[in-house]
Amino acid sequence: MGTVYRLIQHPSFYLPLILAFSFLLDLLIGDPPLRAHPIRILGSLIQAVEAFLRKINLDSRIGGLLLAFTVEVTALYITVLALEIAGNIHFFLGFFVALFICFFSISLKDLIGHVQAVLVCLERGDTEGARGAVAMVVGRDASQLDQGGITRAAIETLAENFVDGFFSPIFWFCVGGLWGNFLDSDPMVTAIAFVVAFKVASTLDSMVGYKNKQYLELGWASARLDDLFNYLPARLSFVPLFLGSIMCLKDGLQGIKVFLRDRSKHDSPNAAHAESFVSGALGVRLGGPIRYSYGIKVKPWLGEEFVDPAPGHIREAICIARAGAWVGVSVLCVGLLFVATCL
Repeated sequence: MGTVYRLIQHPSFYLPLILAFSFLLDLLIGDPPLRAHPIRILGSLIQAVEAFLRKINLDSRIGGLLLAFTVEVTALYITVLALEIAGNIHFFLGFFVALFICFFSISLKDLIGHVQAVLVCLERGDTEGARGAVAMVVGRDASQLDQGGITRAAIETLAENFVDGFFSPIFWFCVGGLWGNFLDSDPMVTAIAFVVAFKVASTLDSMVGYKNKQYLELGWASARLDDLFNYLPARLSFVPLFLGSIMCLKDGLQGIKVFLRDRSKHDSPNAAHAESFVSGALGVRLGGPIRYSYGIKVKPWLGEEFVDPAPGHIREAICIARAGAWVGVSVLCVGLLFVATCL
């Protein structure tokens, strides 16, 4: 009984609970459309800092560094302050604030929902509706995509955003929790701080990390910061995806083969890792020429020897992502609980 009591008293004991409940909340309700949504507030902060930097003619790479640094420091300061205040009032208030922040960092349900909307349109023969649905989640010009192009775009965005919207935040949550134990500080605070740092980088990249005239210089630091945060999760994403592919009766070994061969083919240092695994596991080719607003970009094929994907492959990709998410969260929760019992 004393061992159980000591375990419950240990701050690390609550990390797997936060991770598990955050994941379940996302699966149940998704991303709620709140006006005071933390990401909306973060977006407003980014816009305000960007406007100020442009006003003083600091829209260069130096300005981009100041933008990323200012937003990161501000967000982290507010996060840690909120956790400290809540924790000082009552431990469980701090727990729920941490749970709230972690929940808003995960966006798997909405991602799958957007991709399912594409599948529904394709299955009922509504190509125009499928183009509109896929345009909600991709940056490419979807107005002229045929069925194969729509299907590839849906599978590619599901695979790539499995990392950015799901695996990266839970990965950094666990790294932050372990780092807190290593430093002998509050692991719950450090876990959430790492999640927020990642989410800030991701939001900065989505708002200013474009390679166009407006953001080529100002957004450079934000894009590189996002690349840095996704570097390890992108390369480790094949582990939960492999386990998910086995659960969905797909060819996980072929997925690893294509992952090892094709994962570095794209210009983006992180984009092709999960995509190449899914390509191999499903036995379909992804990538190829893509039309953007500024013209056509010819990307290398991933799994070039395979056939073009059909709408049914979207359902199979969703199965892999969903099963991989369950396995990934379960394994990480067990790992965090193991750490708590050993300390």
